Amino acid sequence: MRALIPTTAALLLLAAGSAASAQTAAPAAPDSALKQSILADYDARLAAVFDDFHRNPELSGMETRTSARMAELLTGLGYEVTTGVGGTGVVAVLRNGEGPTVLIRADMDGLPLQEASGLPNASTARQVDSDGKEKPVMHACGHDVHITALVGTARQLMDRKDDWSGTLILIAQPAEERIFGARAMVNDGLYSRFPKPDYALAFHVDAQMAEGQVSVPLGIHSSSSDGVEIVVHGVGTHGAYPHLGVDPILVASSIVMNLQSLRSRTVNPLEGAVVTVGSIHGGIKNNIISDRVDMQLTVRADSPEVRTLLLDGIDRVSRGTAEALGVPENLLPTVTRSTLETTPATINDGPTAQRVRDAIAAAMGPNVLNDEPRAGMGAEDFAYFVTPESGVKGVYFDVGGTPAAEVETAAGHHSPLFKIDAKPSVTTGVEAMTVAALALLAKT
Repeated sequence: MRALIPTTAALLLLAAGSAASAQTAAPAAPDSALKQSILADYDARLAAVFDDFHRNPELSGMETRTSARMAELLTGLGYEVTTGVGGTGVVAVLRNGEGPTVLIRADMDGLPLQEASGLPNASTARQVDSDGKEKPVMHACGHDVHITALVGTARQLMDRKDDWSGTLILIAQPAEERIFGARAMVNDGLYSRFPKPDYALAFHVDAQMAEGQVSVPLGIHSSSSDGVEIVVHGVGTHGAYPHLGVDPILVASSIVMNLQSLRSRTVNPLEGAVVTVGSIHGGIKNNIISDRVDMQLTVRADSPEVRTLLLDGIDRVSRGTAEALGVPENLLPTVTRSTLETTPATINDGPTAQRVRDAIAAAMGPNVLNDEPRAGMGAEDFAYFVTPESGVKGVYFDVGGTPAAEVETAAGHHSPLFKIDAKPSVTTGVEAMTVAALALLAKT
């Protein structure tokens, strides 16, 4: 996931809000000792914590070892810890007097990839996935950074209890990579069994951003994501007698091409939208016309309106293309939207993001802020913690993970070659998150 910044509208908000920012300025920056304390904690404890997590990744929804370790670490710091929330999720609570409630979230699952980073602590882990197949596992998206930084942030905020007032909720979330973990925790009573937050914070390490930098969008951070499956039906026959059957490969190929008209001719060209056919399987032999083709899609959008337009358009294009090619009514494609791997867009609350941005700039220096444009349409299920109906104000930011000289050649996320520079990634994440939390929990 690359660094993300505000949309044009949000940038106008930033300019217009400078006077308001002065009136609602962040509290005094933490003592300069904060950075030194974090660096010392990394050398003494967090480096080993990160190494352990990196060597022992676990797949989505199966993070039993990681969950137990997070519970142990947070309990050891004095937090009230509950496990098994939404599956393997961990919730840690620290009550520190009157004031707002702030939730800090870190995701903890890995990906089914064989690590080829060349790092000395490269993962060799394997795990039987939910589909019953054994797979290699690696942290190819930096979730090991996130959970290590959560532990570091937990320590800093515990040590600085005299500097803030309110309630702190820390969560280690399962299954972000399959975008169902956040929803599972919410559905398991996260906001009824535990204090409901006024604010929610999270960050993502970014291999395509220089270490030591932080990006805090004032608006859209991550796109919505929906998984869609299309089954194209046909009538099998001999490949030399195509007129005796209905060729689903021809129909599927036409659907793939026609789906791109949704982006090019249906959506406003200034709006973010992606329809990608990531998997297509059909046929068993060169001279046999099969009776079925299976397709898997990912659909991305930056607004609820465009999301609906794309999803409804997939239904229409699939059916219309098949009808145009003579597929009979009883064999029209079956289109199924995933009810598991789906999430709305993650959109930061503008005024709260401005408070966080101002606090980070004041505490860490204005040059730490990175304002490069969005470079893709990655998704994040953090959105479920900050849905409009929840009333929770969310801020999701990014932290650089690669030496500046190596950013242009760094492997992308979800690559077997993915790697980040652990120490600056973790320590910058801890510092930025601690500063953000202190700004929202400041004593009045």
